Amino acid sequence: MDINLLRSLITVLSLVTFIGIVVWAFGSGRRGRFDEAAHLPFADDEIADRSAPTGARR
Repeated sequence: MDINLLRSLITVLSLVTFIGIVVWAFGSGRRGRFDEAAHLPFADDEIADRSAPTGARR
């Protein structure tokens, strides 16, 4: 096996893996889960706002 053939195979395999990750990440079936995960940092603020006394809100 020639080194150039090995390099070519690795390049093609890397490209196929990258395209697979992009399709997985931007697939419409996962949009809801990703939107929920994107809002997780703000969940603590909402809980703190709801549990704080009326005059103590930020």
